[in-house]
Amino acid sequence: MSGQDPKFVKGAFAKIADRYVVTNHVLSMGTDILWRKKVGRMVRDWNPTRVLDVATGTGDLALEIQKKCPEAKVLGTDFCPEMLAYATKSGVQETQVADAMNLPFDDGGFDVVTAAFGLRNMENWEEALREMGRVTKAGGHLLVLDFSTPGGLLKKPYGFYLNKVLPKIAGLLTGQGGAYRYLAGSIGEFPHGDKMLALFEKAGLTEGECLPLSGGIASIYTGVKASEKS
Repeated sequence: MSGQDPKFVKGAFAKIADRYVVTNHVLSMGTDILWRKKVGRMVRDWNPTRVLDVATGTGDLALEIQKKCPEAKVLGTDFCPEMLAYATKSGVQETQVADAMNLPFDDGGFDVVTAAFGLRNMENWEEALREMGRVTKAGGHLLVLDFSTPGGLLKKPYGFYLNKVLPKIAGLLTGQGGAYRYLAGSIGEFPHGDKMLALFEKAGLTEGECLPLSGGIASIYTGVKASEKS
């Protein structure tokens, strides 16, 4: 399964790092904060001791997990140093520059691995899931939060907002409208629902579940790392 051009993604997000968080909150009208709080509660219920947040960006999800799981060690990784610098300043307890397609960690080193709005930007979605699954312990959880495409009555107005309105607003806020035109296009290409769950299964993750959010504008996907075969 194909993905995105990593060089373009890295350059685009490096340019908007200083305004990324504020812009996302404005564009989602604060809804992205509620989505991350939902993820934080889900992770808390799994009682992890070691959590890896891949493509952590400016660290919003890692910070939420730290709040909900104060006893857990939370590590945020990203291949964009400019983004990771903001995560560190914001209070993410441990950060490391790392490529999600080639994580520098041992097999099964984390109880929970998360990726919020990052998988969509990776070079190969199936291989990225496989690599994140590799560093998840047997019986541990992998969680992906990302944008999806709503159906029904929301489909047309959301498509208009995504392709016409969002890039203009974001361009005014960041001066980098091109990065958000890319964002709109990437959401349309990104597999969601059953298609995403099929990728989870191919990557060796079981018990896949999809939880649509806000009418399907975003979705939470979860899977469990299969136990080692004897």
